[in-house]
Amino acid sequence: MASSEEQLQGYVNRCQELMAHAWVVRAFLRHADEIEDYPELTNTCRAIFDIARALETRVDDSLGYFKMLNKKLGKFRVAVEQFSDDVTEISTHTNYSQSLISLRACIRELEETLSAARIVAQSDK
Repeated sequence: MASSEEQLQGYVNRCQELMAHAWVVRAFLRHADEIEDYPELTNTCRAIFDIARALETRVDDSLGYFKMLNKKLGKFRVAVEQFSDDVTEISTHTNYSQSLISLRACIRELEETLSAARIVAQSDK
């Protein structure tokens, strides 16, 4: 059986995979023609950048990683909710609807992974 630290590092790795998906959405939005007409898209890009860069500074410290995830997840969730509100006005193109689905799945799985990490961290005390 894996140690608590190995389990937590596995959760860190999973979160990093999820953040890679969000980063690809960010790249799509940053290079979309619509970004010039809808500056609110930059808020979504900025939120993805903020959480991804904050988390990557903690990949070698699993407890610090999940503390940072807990701190940044709310702001990320708010940005995705705003993107959800704005997206139908911006474009009905499949790329946008799929981006929203991807970001929502990312948040859901980050929350689930954070919960699992908390259980492991608490069992280690």
